[in-house]
Amino acid sequence: MFSMQSLIVWIVSSLLLYITAIIVPGFKISSFLRAMIAALVIGLLNMFIRPLLIFLSLPITIITLGLFIFVVNAIILRLAAGMLKGFDIQGWFPAIIGALVLALMQVISYNLMGI
Repeated sequence: MFSMQSLIVWIVSSLLLYITAIIVPGFKISSFLRAMIAALVIGLLNMFIRPLLIFLSLPITIITLGLFIFVVNAIILRLAAGMLKGFDIQGWFPAIIGALVLALMQVISYNLMGI
């Protein structure tokens, strides 16, 4: 069901989510286990909800030259935080900054790992 690469991506995503909670004020995760659960839920939301949000926000995404995708990512993060105990985002500003920080760290780490 899961490949070794999927497991590594899940663990790295969990670690990056946990680091984001340390860096961004108002973005809180109570433990690494909660970060692992949150990463799984975010992955599922990205699979099922994100395509719909991207489609619905396509005109504003084009107008903002793609920057609105960070708002879509923030919505996904807030949805996940609303569903889970131990994962809390206190407002839209921490959610957008958290989405930006998380995306930047993911690009760097996945490029270093060759994924």
